[in-house]
Amino acid sequence: MRNVTRLVALLQSRPPCVTITSADEPDVLRIVHDAATELRMDVWEWSVARGLRQAEFVDAPAVPDTNTLHDALIAVSRQTQPTLVVLLDPCPHLDDRGDQPALRILREQIFRFDQTGGTFILIDPTGKWPAGIEQIGHPFDIEPPDDAKLKSLIKQTAQQFHQQRPIRAGLAPHELELIIRNLRGLSAWDARQIIRQAIADDMQLSGADANSILAAKRKRLQSQGMLEFIEAPVSLDEIGGLRRLKAWLAARQNAFRAEAAKFGLIPPRGMLMLGVQGAGKSLSAKAVATAWQRPLLRLDVGALYDRYVGESERRLRDTLRQAEMMAPIILWIDEIEKAFASAASHSVDGGLSKRMFGTLLTWMQEHRSAVFLIATANDIAALPPELMRKGRFDEIFFVDLPTLEARHQIVQIHLKRRGRNPKKFEIAEIAEACDGFSGAEIEQAILSALHEAFSQQQELTTEHVMTAIRGTKPLSVTMAESVASLRAWASGRCEMAD
Repeated sequence: MRNVTRLVALLQSRPPCVTITSADEPDVLRIVHDAATELRMDVWEWSVARGLRQAEFVDAPAVPDTNTLHDALIAVSRQTQPTLVVLLDPCPHLDDRGDQPALRILREQIFRFDQTGGTFILIDPTGKWPAGIEQIGHPFDIEPPDDAKLKSLIKQTAQQFHQQRPIRAGLAPHELELIIRNLRGLSAWDARQIIRQAIADDMQLSGADANSILAAKRKRLQSQGMLEFIEAPVSLDEIGGLRRLKAWLAARQNAFRAEAAKFGLIPPRGMLMLGVQGAGKSLSAKAVATAWQRPLLRLDVGALYDRYVGESERRLRDTLRQAEMMAPIILWIDEIEKAFASAASHSVDGGLSKRMFGTLLTWMQEHRSAVFLIATANDIAALPPELMRKGRFDEIFFVDLPTLEARHQIVQIHLKRRGRNPKKFEIAEIAEACDGFSGAEIEQAILSALHEAFSQQQELTTEHVMTAIRGTKPLSVTMAESVASLRAWASGRCEMAD
């Protein structure tokens, strides 16, 4: 209902052109028709398959010779009464390979509707609107179904199946709630297809389907390339050092609960982790998801960029909205300085990175959902200064190279992970020797030692590890100036993670 209410409010302002980017055509058409009914507007609908016809009547004949967009628009131009004209999949007919006269006629009809009170609604799954439409069309975003809509959709889909063939659909309230949570963020179309598949697998819908529904959702999201589910079996105990960061996370673990809100707390919104490469920032992001028992989704900003004007910003808005619908979650942007590289310097992309970055900052400031944003960065010089402003993140942590105590822990963690008993090794000697190593470099040294021991058909020893360490030049040596500069910048600006 919220989409209908929003569209009614928009149509009451009499926009001559509304653009909707969605592949869920049946659901979008229902929203349009419900809004038109409420406003008592006549609806005409065009598609290349059926031509131009009155949408109120299922079997209404098409206006003769209107299968091309060009001819349909000519027919629309002869109408004198204000009307609502829905064009389905118009983009292929308006691009450089399409019908350029149709684009010109459409623009003229939009200008005419601006005077007469009519409205074009353009629905297309690609959203590749030509500039001539992008600049005068009003974009309308379809919000994913809320929990109430998903509950109704599950019930309707099960009933449809049951009418064709008896099925078992016994869901306890907590099982239904879990399935709804696993469907959040999907379009009505995708949610319906996933429910159908879950029922068809064994002709029943039960709590046991929750995992398969979540797996199907992950597959769909990853096929879109914007949000990637990250498996996060990492525990904070598997990360050496970072005492202050761990304490900060532990203190906020329960801040999303209703009791916290009653206590007067606002849920934490996010944190930024700066630091040396390989120091454990990405591993920490995964560990937060495990500790807080939240799904971890990585936002691939690079996949959002598109050559069409306004399309990249729309994709980012849609992706952030989808993340909100899936809350509570951890949203991770890895190496954020690369994602918005041009936003901190003179633009080389026509200002696109700055607009994208502005969209993200606005969302960070305004969103109220249980989405905790974790951003990681290696190069502070490439970060736009606006990102560092107080209030963007709850905290900014600097992840330095591990201390001696942390190196003790890291060495033991990686030996245990490879099935070795740390008590059989000179941990203190190894930890002392790898001063200046990152966590990733310590791990790599142990792996190199394992390869060497295996090739010699010997059991791994302290000497194998020491030899690997002596043969390694860490980043703190090869990029000493960069590391020193990073530390100097962080001093007094960031909270130390350890």
